Amino acid sequence: MKRIENLPPRHWDIFCRVIDNYGDIGVCWRLARQLHCEYGLSVRLWLDDLAALRRLWPSTADCAHQTVSGIEVVQWPAVFPAVEPAEVVIEAFACELPETYVAAMARQPERPRWLNLEYLSAETWVDDCHGMRSINPQYGLVKTFFFPGFTGKTGGLLCEAQLRQEREAFQENPEARVNFLASMGVTTASDALLISLFSYENPAIHSLVETWCKSARPIHCLVPEGRILASLGRYFDSAPAVGAKVMRGQLTLQVIPFMTQDQYDRLLWSCDINFVRGEDSFVRAQWAAKPLVWHIYPQDEEAHLVKLAAFMARYHHGLPPLLAQALECLWYGWNCGDNCQDAWNQCLERLSEWQLHSRNWEQTLNSLGDLAAKLVQFCEKPL
Repeated sequence: MKRIENLPPRHWDIFCRVIDNYGDIGVCWRLARQLHCEYGLSVRLWLDDLAALRRLWPSTADCAHQTVSGIEVVQWPAVFPAVEPAEVVIEAFACELPETYVAAMARQPERPRWLNLEYLSAETWVDDCHGMRSINPQYGLVKTFFFPGFTGKTGGLLCEAQLRQEREAFQENPEARVNFLASMGVTTASDALLISLFSYENPAIHSLVETWCKSARPIHCLVPEGRILASLGRYFDSAPAVGAKVMRGQLTLQVIPFMTQDQYDRLLWSCDINFVRGEDSFVRAQWAAKPLVWHIYPQDEEAHLVKLAAFMARYHHGLPPLLAQALECLWYGWNCGDNCQDAWNQCLERLSEWQLHSRNWEQTLNSLGDLAAKLVQFCEKPL
């Protein structure tokens, strides 16, 4: 397709390979929806695992080529077909474009914008690498590296235009919270601390369960169907099934079904503290403006702990010293599989400070601009 001069690019391709459970497709699907709904763009999503998208968006069919909520969704085949490239091409998380597609990009009269959407990181080098370019040696195509991040020098975070307004309306309406939880089969005591637990396998959960059972305040823990159930199974002798409710001491632990993205946002908005994992749920928990505990995706040679420390250095800025120390102990203990009892109790003693900081942090993130807007602005500039 030949772009009309001076008009911004309207056709976008997003390529996604599902590697980290639902994190990769979670980010790509949110981005595709936002580009289409807020900017009226024509978006084609190339995906190698339709089943993963179906879990997040149940209207997805078992079909190699379909339109889902206005997005053209195409199964990424082993032998890639001859197709006309879009004006903007997003290679999500270095998934490597098909060679035939790259060759087709090179043949276009006006070469497409080629962006490598990177993984989220708070490390300081991201500021310098955001926007860097590399030249494809075979075709001379320019690829730009686009980094989400936590400073104004990065691409920011995904955040739909109406998200904050919708969250505030939900959180200011107690009836909306009660009705949403009831739709999940959840009824809570008025004085219970409500926790969501979405995590990779983690032996540290045993110390938290013990602590929650002995809590002075009732605790209701909601566990979306996922990998943490295996670790809970080792504590309870068998993994609790979806719909199960286990009561021990002050703890009510309830397993709820896997949720759509919109449902999961509302779960985060409903809970007092959110345990999250990976990238997508981690970002959404920050937009929830609630206290959170992050289980970062484990990497070889503990490289993930460097990334954890980088985020903590930013997130902890301005925290009261005792809370900062307690959060550091809790986050490291959780990510290293250690006993979290003391750190949890210290954080809970300072819950009101933690809540205030969570709201302030969300406002800081909002001041940086959002990822989709920055992508569109970048692609509207002349090459």
